[in-house]
Amino acid sequence: MKEVSPTEGQQMVRDGAVLVDVREPNEYDELHAEAALLLPLSELEARYAELPKDKPLLMICRSGARSARAGEFLLQNGYGDVTNLAGGTLAWNEAGLPVVRGG
Repeated sequence: MKEVSPTEGQQMVRDGAVLVDVREPNEYDELHAEAALLLPLSELEARYAELPKDKPLLMICRSGARSARAGEFLLQNGYGDVTNLAGGTLAWNEAGLPVVRGG
């Protein structure tokens, strides 16, 4: 699976990719990349059909490991354009890209 840096990932989102955060809701609520759609890894097998097949998917988690697993699952289940964000939300935040912080 392809991997991109946070700045490359931000450009993908600007170009129409769907940013999919696979962390759990409590992690997402604390801090997530702006425009990220929450679909926890624990629910992926049951809900992956909710994701569009006609748009690139950019997977993100905390550091990149869970999103890589999720991306591999999607590739094995008929999704063709799946990319992992290297370094995850930690790297996205460190790069100064837009985030939403919980209360």
